[in-house]
Amino acid sequence: MIWSKSLVPTLREDPRQAENLSHKILLRAGFVRPIASGLYNYLPFGLRVCQKITQIIREEMNRIGGQEMHLSALSPRSMWEQSGRWNAFGDDMFRLKDRKQQDLALCPTHEEVMALIASKELRSYKELPQIWYQFQTKFRDEPRPRGGVLRTRQFTMKDSYSFDLDYEGLDSSFKRHSEAYSRMFTRMGHKFFVVQASGGLMGAGESHEFMVEAESGEDISLVCPECDYRANAEVAEGKPVSAPILEMKKEKVHTPNLKTVEEVSGFLGVKPSQLVKSILFMREGKPLLVLVRGDYDFSDEKLKRAFGTGLEPAENEDAEKHMGASLGFLGPQGVEVETYADLSLETCDIYAAGANEDDYHVVGISLSRDANIKEYMDLRTVRAGDGCPNCKGTLSEKRTIELGHIFKLGTKYSEAMGASVLDSEGAERPIVMGSYGIGVERSMAALIDQYYADGVMAWPVVVAPYEVQILSLGENEVSEKFFVDLNSKGLEAAWDDRDMAPGAKFADADLVGIPYRIVVGPRGLKEGKVDIRKLGTGETINVAVDDAVRRVSEMIAEEKADGCRN
Repeated sequence: MIWSKSLVPTLREDPRQAENLSHKILLRAGFVRPIASGLYNYLPFGLRVCQKITQIIREEMNRIGGQEMHLSALSPRSMWEQSGRWNAFGDDMFRLKDRKQQDLALCPTHEEVMALIASKELRSYKELPQIWYQFQTKFRDEPRPRGGVLRTRQFTMKDSYSFDLDYEGLDSSFKRHSEAYSRMFTRMGHKFFVVQASGGLMGAGESHEFMVEAESGEDISLVCPECDYRANAEVAEGKPVSAPILEMKKEKVHTPNLKTVEEVSGFLGVKPSQLVKSILFMREGKPLLVLVRGDYDFSDEKLKRAFGTGLEPAENEDAEKHMGASLGFLGPQGVEVETYADLSLETCDIYAAGANEDDYHVVGISLSRDANIKEYMDLRTVRAGDGCPNCKGTLSEKRTIELGHIFKLGTKYSEAMGASVLDSEGAERPIVMGSYGIGVERSMAALIDQYYADGVMAWPVVVAPYEVQILSLGENEVSEKFFVDLNSKGLEAAWDDRDMAPGAKFADADLVGIPYRIVVGPRGLKEGKVDIRKLGTGETINVAVDDAVRRVSEMIAEEKADGCRN
């Protein structure tokens, strides 16, 4: 690559629209350019990084027996209705009509398509297990695209699918994918860890996410420093911090227009942890009251797991009809509505709560005496400071970026799409499936959070746009020879031959992050030497001109070998 003949549109200042570190660097380094909200064009340097990430994933998928396919990004409505997800995806799914006014969707994922192929092509248990994968553009109509390329409306995903006869086979496929993912991310240079996760719209089976810690991360992970417990905040379990005992006699208090936990607890002179938060839901037309301690919030994922996807927040009219008061003044005492409570409320018995009368709360209620709680359940979002569920440690929060997500789907999609095989006894059995995804572009973005420091980006050599950069300070003859010699050895060299001030060249080099740099300048050449710098460590060595290509080749080979050994 010769810089003066290439498209590398670097920027001197941080773009105003940049939302986080990776977004800023990808824009400034000329890797991407936005075309609309949540839509990006990938320019040559950005595409090269994505292609290298893709190749590492491909090699590791092939290593576990994966077979690569390429599926249609456009799909008929009938397929999604067959699985029940035409409506379940809601507004996140891009929908369109063809000239015959038939409904189509741009695929946000491909479970249905893969299961449909399996239903038509697999007949016998002897054909199992199978692993199929693809790299494909996915589409999701994000309500608020954000984080640069981390959450977009169009993105590239490696999604793979395992097909087994039974759940023992699924366990094996899941483990093989987990091991393959660890090898992929290690080779790319990610400093990752694995967390328990939610299956979301994919399914309710076992699910793991591969995370990296980053200030710009959009996820929260709960980790225990004393043991190996790690979980996404959506599903994390933990022992609640004990609440101080509320020593108040039962009394109704006038609280006009005070509804929030902060307002009410401050007015009553109690701590948020001494208040019951009572939330009314409607399920199939019937009321459901759910309680959590005032210093916690509900986990939407745990609510779905406990009560199903048909749970809807109650309207004011529902609250008045079934509880006798407006939202914000509800409490568990003296009501006939089916009531469930979070485990955090078991730490004490006496609390303050809404009085089931507008503009009133009550202090000193006893949950055991005054409320009819059907069951205590894990319904809250665990937070930093809670106790680890597995040991005596204390959980801490890490802001994280999700690199990949693996799911045990079971037979949800195979049954919906009619994918079954005959077992050894001739009985028809639904295929047991797993689903495994990696976002290619978000992996690129996450590397920036890990390898950008002190104004310099240093890509790991295996995913860098180029391996070595020749930075010519007006000495193009020697630089050109380096460029030819490096390419002849199979190394990916970029030569900055532009007639520009040295400061501008160094600034661009720090931005694009090519990990090895040969600086060719008149001062060094007078002594027959050039500088080789490794950006990741800042190490600079001064070597003879005739020895530069050999030395940088060895340095690159050593880093690649270390990555493979890891």
